[in-house]
Amino acid sequence: MSTIEQDLVTTIDRIAADHCDRGAREQAEKGEWPTALWQALTEVGLTGATVPEEAGGTGLEFDDAMAALRRSAYHALPVPLAETYAAARLLVAAGLSVPEGALTVAPSGGPEALTLVRRDGTLRITGSAHRVPWGGQCQATIAVAQLDGRDMLVVVDGSLGLVSSERNLAGEPRAALRFDGTPVIAAAPLDHASDRLTEEGALMRSVQMTGALSRSLEHAIQYANERVAFGRPIAKFQAVQQMLAVMAGHVAAASAAADFAVELSADMPNRLAIAVAKSRIGEAAGRSAEIAHQVHGAMGFTHEHNLHWSTRRLWAWRDEFGGDAHWQMQLGRAAAAAGPEALWSLLATMSPGVAAGSLEVAE
Repeated sequence: MSTIEQDLVTTIDRIAADHCDRGAREQAEKGEWPTALWQALTEVGLTGATVPEEAGGTGLEFDDAMAALRRSAYHALPVPLAETYAAARLLVAAGLSVPEGALTVAPSGGPEALTLVRRDGTLRITGSAHRVPWGGQCQATIAVAQLDGRDMLVVVDGSLGLVSSERNLAGEPRAALRFDGTPVIAAAPLDHASDRLTEEGALMRSVQMTGALSRSLEHAIQYANERVAFGRPIAKFQAVQQMLAVMAGHVAAASAAADFAVELSADMPNRLAIAVAKSRIGEAAGRSAEIAHQVHGAMGFTHEHNLHWSTRRLWAWRDEFGGDAHWQMQLGRAAAAAGPEALWSLLATMSPGVAAGSLEVAE
């Protein structure tokens, strides 16, 4: 870990200790915006980590920003930091200004696509977006809409369009938004904007899951060493040791996959690396959460124990921005399109241009 990463981890640890106790998490799950927590993150520049300095942000290196995101997920901070990072990267790519405050992204797809029309000299958006993370609680919503058959990245006032809001398994808000000729703040063309939004979201969720996985493993190891059965800690039993070893292997593989995707996606998302990361980390999330709860026994299923703050996020995040099956299918299509002669080259090189192109052809 670099000096900068260590400093970031230390800073987030301090902020979590000061502003994210059990009570703060429970209040956030009831719908209360964690003002003090978000303000603390803003004051140290973490909310603008993926915005270049010339655009008014902190301008951290991408791997450092992702280290901060991973640590925020380790502490289960109930804020849209991942969404703000993804939104900022999309806006910078489209040449748009990045609004201040918390940002969210509206996942692409759904029964009623978003479209743009120009009326009275103003661009207006129409359509619906579903399960928008932290929708209605952010300063701006970043979405992809069609204008004359072209993908446009649009910025909409975050207070507009809210129809209803529910919560995912982690207790995070997921909103339904409806626009009917709503004026947009800004818009700009962005090639493959819909795919890029999904890729950015999948990358952020992958990084977050590695943080939650690490915390779950720590919980499991700590409990196994503290819980005594038949006169000795259950960590001394071979069956429990085997379970923890399996979980540790999944966590290590997930971290490696995330690190690789982050490395190749610094400038723009590497679709193939992200597909590998999201599918592998999703698999690790399912198996690791299962093992963690098995090790804890009945204690692990209580609300009083802290394990659920991590495992509920693993279960929720693995399905967002494409679940395991979606990204595994992308990998299968890429391999089929490459053919048997080029498969090894595809896997061995995984250069950004080759990887992205391979998946685009496969689709």
